[in-house]
Amino acid sequence: MEFRAPMILLATLLGLAAPVERVAAAPAVLHLAPDSDTRWVSFELTPGNQIRFRTLLNGRWVDALLDTGVTDSAVTTRFARSAGLKPLVSGRADAIGGSVALSWTGIDRVEVGGLVRTGGRVAIIDADPRVTGNAPIDLFVGSDLLAGHALEIDYDAQRFRLLPSGRLPFRGVTLPLRLADRSGLYLSELALGDRILRPVIVDTGDGGMVSLTRSVWQASAPRTVRTTTAIAWGLGGVVENEVAVVPAVRIGGLAGEVELRVEADTGFSARKGAAGRLGGGWLRRHRVLLDPRAGRMVLAAGERAAWPITRSTSGLMVAPDRDRLRVIHVMRDSPAAATGWRAGTLICAVDGAPVASAARDWAIGTPGRRVRLTLCDGNERTLTLASFY
Repeated sequence: MEFRAPMILLATLLGLAAPVERVAAAPAVLHLAPDSDTRWVSFELTPGNQIRFRTLLNGRWVDALLDTGVTDSAVTTRFARSAGLKPLVSGRADAIGGSVALSWTGIDRVEVGGLVRTGGRVAIIDADPRVTGNAPIDLFVGSDLLAGHALEIDYDAQRFRLLPSGRLPFRGVTLPLRLADRSGLYLSELALGDRILRPVIVDTGDGGMVSLTRSVWQASAPRTVRTTTAIAWGLGGVVENEVAVVPAVRIGGLAGEVELRVEADTGFSARKGAAGRLGGGWLRRHRVLLDPRAGRMVLAAGERAAWPITRSTSGLMVAPDRDRLRVIHVMRDSPAAATGWRAGTLICAVDGAPVASAARDWAIGTPGRRVRLTLCDGNERTLTLASFY
């Protein structure tokens, strides 16, 4: 799996398709500055490959995520309370992991790079902090703000900008891109083997590389590929998927090995009528232009384009728990599964070193290596790393 903090092996999914509700708010007016091409926005990548940046909402600086998998921009319940935003209309929205409760409120002004929107509505959602990593998020910037313009994301320089639709600031491989009629999700396509799969949701808020529905995977899967399991958090809760590393995925003229997740046919992609999703874990390997109004996505290989996929060799997915590590999932058919590890186990030391100072790559180490893990109950266990998917 490819993550910036590989020991944690924690993927993140967002996805929010909100129903249209009437809210007593000033009409939304969007304005893109004439010099928007100079208004780059710096960002950092979260451990889940999400684009995190600072921007202004109602005159207040907020922490935001750039998320094309969110239909309507949303603020967290925590931020709404602190900012005095009153919920006006309640409802529910479809999200990765299940439906979530939300409410709607009006806002005065939001700025994203050279784009300013005055008036309009925003959703209020109770977001699980595990969705966005350790640092809380105030605002999810979604399709309602982004889709009318060209969005250029320079992952190597960690910056993005909004441009007038139709601009072509760099050359690369071009794929079709459109908006879903009802949800406003970004839709494109990819190829697995000799099959073209469409539509595929393009989701900058999904930390994974590629996801497919189970029925699409079963019809297209290479016979020799081994699968395991992994978990991730969506706005609607925890999701467990099958995971495989597949060498033959083509996206436009770009081909290579990808980590692929297999979703249930009752999952978010299938509910939206899509074959799957293309996420930030794959997009971050490229310079990206998303311009649904012009009908295209443009990709140029970046510095990370040839990075190998990082795979677990332990089968332990862990998360920080104060000065310990908590096992949150044991991957199927892994060394950890074969030796009886269970979710919930607490680890206090690795090879004799406290968790805080231990090597961070132990869970993805060289097959055959023996790792000594000290549990917080004082017991010690040895895990022999191996390739298992």
